[in-house]
Amino acid sequence: MAPRGYCIVDHGPAFAGLQCRAMNLLYVADPMCSWCYGFAAPLSALLAEPGDAAPLQLALVMGGLRPFTTEPITPQRAAELAGHWHHVEKASGQRFAASPHTAIERPGFVYDTEPASRATVTVRSHWPKLVWRYFKAVQEAFYADARDVTDPAVLADIAEGLGIPRADFATHFASQSMRDATLADFTQTQEWGVRGFPALIAEHGDHLHLVCNGYMPIDELRHALAHVADAHGHEH
Repeated sequence: MAPRGYCIVDHGPAFAGLQCRAMNLLYVADPMCSWCYGFAAPLSALLAEPGDAAPLQLALVMGGLRPFTTEPITPQRAAELAGHWHHVEKASGQRFAASPHTAIERPGFVYDTEPASRATVTVRSHWPKLVWRYFKAVQEAFYADARDVTDPAVLADIAEGLGIPRADFATHFASQSMRDATLADFTQTQEWGVRGFPALIAEHGDHLHLVCNGYMPIDELRHALAHVADAHGHEH
């Protein structure tokens, strides 16, 4: 965790404009990133009322905060992260489970973010209209309800709660194609040079513009998006 309001991944140079898929906004995040959870509220508000930025479309890209972790988190590290989560709670107003009753403070918890990311990619691939709701539901399950979202059964529970057939979700989730698609997201994030989450990127043609890298309240987010739009307008 970092005091500036983002979860750090040190795996490349600073962000640079690159070509990407044709969507208005790219949101690089991880369902087990606390600042991404905090950012869900202002981003949802922006999508609900885009104002002058309308119309907006959002493409979720899984950044890969701690994928493929195999070692259990130490009690000391878990308590430290729970303390950071309190700062996110104060900054964002999002609900968090109280320490020591968080998911990460359970004995033997392995902070592997790949399963939750793959579950999100699975919903994005097969039930795309539900992906934003699913992503936020996984966040809430982990941070507010202290559920273990590294567990495929829990991820299937969440999918079923949104009306997704449980057996279909489980089959797709376990497939090699979804594992490959999730890894492709992680690789794309590295190639973009995104070093912390949440990262919101606006696309104009074949150019990408970083709107924000870190948590922002809704007013600042609207201002940042307007600034990117104005800068793009002056390029033409």
